[in-house]
Amino acid sequence: MDFGELGLRVVFVGAGATAVMDLWALTQKRLLGIPSLDYAMVGRWIAGLKEGKVAHDTIGRSPPVVGEKAIGWAAHYLVGIVFAGLLVALAGKDWLSAPMPGIAILVGLMTVAAPFLILQPGMGAGVAASRTPKPAVARTRSVIAHLSFGIGLYLAGLISTILPPL
Repeated sequence: MDFGELGLRVVFVGAGATAVMDLWALTQKRLLGIPSLDYAMVGRWIAGLKEGKVAHDTIGRSPPVVGEKAIGWAAHYLVGIVFAGLLVALAGKDWLSAPMPGIAILVGLMTVAAPFLILQPGMGAGVAASRTPKPAVARTRSVIAHLSFGIGLYLAGLISTILPPL
């Protein structure tokens, strides 16, 4: 597998895994009434970085930013692709030819460090959602979301094995 093929497979796996995570969030919202993350707020936080604002007291009280929803969604998928690259870096490029669920799920669970240590504190929710009304509930939802991402890494990896060369 040449470098271009490797890159395209990582993009496919990362975007696919992120889509699985989003489908899980949509399912929870429709069946259980559990709200999902508002990616406009992620975009607002990212836009604030450009202005040097790393942390907000409460992201919802910060002024809206033009294009924040698109910025947030694009970042969400880009981060998923980067995390798929992390999986391939850890497991080796041969994982793309014979995906194994264990490492994919482990990497998915490891990625919960990003919201716990970067996104939630930056958006005013505190480290690991410590400033939210129900931190344990928020943490559990984050872990489950990232578990679904790990499952998505595996499923997208499996699908990528049956695709023709990209």
